[in-house]
Amino acid sequence: MTQFLLKLFLIICVSLSLNPLFAGSFDRYADIMSMRERAQIIDDITAKRIDSLLPSLMKDADIDIWLMISREYNEDPVLKTFLPATWISARRTTILAFVRTTDTHVEAYAIAPYKVGNVIQKAWDKKKQPDQWKALSELIEKHDPKRIGVNQSEHWAHADGLVATDKKHLLQALSKKYRDRIVSAEKLAVAWLEQRIPEEITYFKSMTAIAHQIIAEGFSSSVVVPGKTTTDDLVWWFREKVRDLNLTTWFHPSVSIQRHDDSKFDHENSFTNTVRKNIIQPGDLLHVDFGISYLRLNTDTQQHAYILRDNETKAPDELKKAFEKGNRLQDIFTNNFKVGKTGNEVLAQSLEQAKADGLKPTIYTHPLGYHGHAAGTTLGMWDSQGGVPGSGEYPLHHNTAYSIELNTAVFLESWNKEIRIMLEEDAFFDSTGVWYLDGRQKELILIENNN
Repeated sequence: MTQFLLKLFLIICVSLSLNPLFAGSFDRYADIMSMRERAQIIDDITAKRIDSLLPSLMKDADIDIWLMISREYNEDPVLKTFLPATWISARRTTILAFVRTTDTHVEAYAIAPYKVGNVIQKAWDKKKQPDQWKALSELIEKHDPKRIGVNQSEHWAHADGLVATDKKHLLQALSKKYRDRIVSAEKLAVAWLEQRIPEEITYFKSMTAIAHQIIAEGFSSSVVVPGKTTTDDLVWWFREKVRDLNLTTWFHPSVSIQRHDDSKFDHENSFTNTVRKNIIQPGDLLHVDFGISYLRLNTDTQQHAYILRDNETKAPDELKKAFEKGNRLQDIFTNNFKVGKTGNEVLAQSLEQAKADGLKPTIYTHPLGYHGHAAGTTLGMWDSQGGVPGSGEYPLHHNTAYSIELNTAVFLESWNKEIRIMLEEDAFFDSTGVWYLDGRQKELILIENNN
């Protein structure tokens, strides 16, 4: 029994040593905090964002009062980012009002039946004023704003959180003078969701490393047994692993296979687990799409692994060269990021350069942050390579995060067909350019066949 366990341990160690992302990263899971620790971090970051970020964003958007109104279980996506960590949802009708008193200071108020954390002041005494909407009207009249922002947006669902009933009550509560001052807070809402402060980047880097380690463990012979493990088995391993680590995911992972056969690549099927009982075999090119949620942030990663055949110690050169083309496309694309450029402009420029470089590219990169598919600049969609209306016309800003998501098609002579190298890595855009939060995959992960 002892010899068996020793042999199993050695097999796992060898397998992990073949995985470039896993080497030297065994302590990344140790970075995961307790729920109590996370709550404190979330509340501290929310306070810092309100104090250091929100005043300038409100000034840039020319908004004097920013209103958010939500009823329990039908929360405005932006309002949820202001709630205390211990609040899972809004309570009854929760109204938040952010008042720009100077260009550098914002007062945060809650016209709500309960105290909303320690940063937002309670601004409704139900005993003195039984009518919640009247209390809101009185606060607005006190500050006499020229522009009152509400979350309404055609192009970003995240910034369109004011529902019809709440808007009706708001308009009924306000005098005509203030009704006429209501404007869309789209620009402010998107800026709040997309901008990150330094403290968040520290944690973003850590959680991206955790996501990488989970993929590295899943793409190892300790999990994958060629000839037995199915793609669906591996998908559910990822789901269970996330739960075991006391984390959550914002989407169901997908695992797909490209191999030397007659099947053709189908982009939609590669992300929907259409073939659930596909048994992983030696010689397969595996692909995973996987993300975690942690500290109110989200990751989104796609990587590839190759299943070694008998007597193979490395991936075929043709596959390695194909993978290098994926990295080349990443470089072309991220080098075109520049403040003020729209997503559609960067997309068009990058596609033109990549094609001139002999690549066959598809680019579909999205912002990342409070949401997996977040608010901000969209840079293509897999089925919209000519540009994206609305969110693709939005300009790039510094201090924003993105899933650098794309693929390049490569014809393999040995397989006599075209494959896709599909990559997605989380990155940050600041004054230094685009850099990856925990590096990026630069070579295929290798999984040994130990049968």
